[in-house]
Amino acid sequence: MPEALTTTTETDTEPSAAAVPTPAQEKARSLWSDAWHDLRRNPFFVVSAVLIVFVVLVAVAPGLFTSVDPAHADLAKHYLGKPNYSHFFKEDWFGYDVQGRSVYARTLYGARASVIVGVCVTGLVAIVGGIVGMLAGYFGGWVDSLLSRLTDVFFGIPLLLGAIVVLNAFAHRTVWSVVIALVFLGWVQITRVMRGSVITVKQADYVQAAKALGASTGRIMLRHILPNAIAPVIVVSTIALGGYIATEATLSFLGIGLPPSAVSWGNDISTAQTSIRNAPHALFFPSAMLSLTVLAFIMLGDAVRDALDPKLR
Repeated sequence: MPEALTTTTETDTEPSAAAVPTPAQEKARSLWSDAWHDLRRNPFFVVSAVLIVFVVLVAVAPGLFTSVDPAHADLAKHYLGKPNYSHFFKEDWFGYDVQGRSVYARTLYGARASVIVGVCVTGLVAIVGGIVGMLAGYFGGWVDSLLSRLTDVFFGIPLLLGAIVVLNAFAHRTVWSVVIALVFLGWVQITRVMRGSVITVKQADYVQAAKALGASTGRIMLRHILPNAIAPVIVVSTIALGGYIATEATLSFLGIGLPPSAVSWGNDISTAQTSIRNAPHALFFPSAMLSLTVLAFIMLGDAVRDALDPKLR
């Protein structure tokens, strides 16, 4: 009897499997850690991230992939050529253009201008549009009315057409001229997104509690509203980055963006269009690189949107 009683007591005191906390129960993930958990398992994010890392590496250090000067022209190689696929990472791998310049070298070096324009415009647009949208959404009233009407004025100007007008005001166009023109006209979309997000977040209980406790306006906006309203801005900015790269190439193609002497995908596409029958490769490779870069950023934006939007889970 004593042994049976002891056995029964030990069995009753053993914890059940349901009572053992799981790792997920021990520590709940935040929005950002949960989004990163989903992104790592999204094949579209992995593919786009690999492409973007490669493009950024090429833009930062093209010398790692070629030692050829992209501006060097050898007229003896005029129309020489077709791509030589047996020579990997060599100057004739993609053939030569109508001026005898290496298409491979120019395709690599052309990434620099596009990446600089895309990243700088996206960052500045997010800052300017985010500040204006936060002020309009948080204060409301006449501040919201004034900033919203100003946003409507700029929103009615087509980005490409407006950029052409602004760039014509510069005597000497550079990469930074293109950045200024696109930022001057491109902040309105982020402003609208940020304004709507702030209006939703400022009604939350934790914001009202911070106000009741006497927190300053700056502290409420930076510590409580901004971290919870920034997610839609990140999604829109990521998708828009690819659009800014395409816009820069379009402006250079039209002869309004970077000067013809600059190494750019848009300039190379514009130059190669006149010889598409004799040297189609000179048009294909910069166009393909541009398309892959824009596609990578759009795929990245879609993946980030799916990870940060609770309704899509």
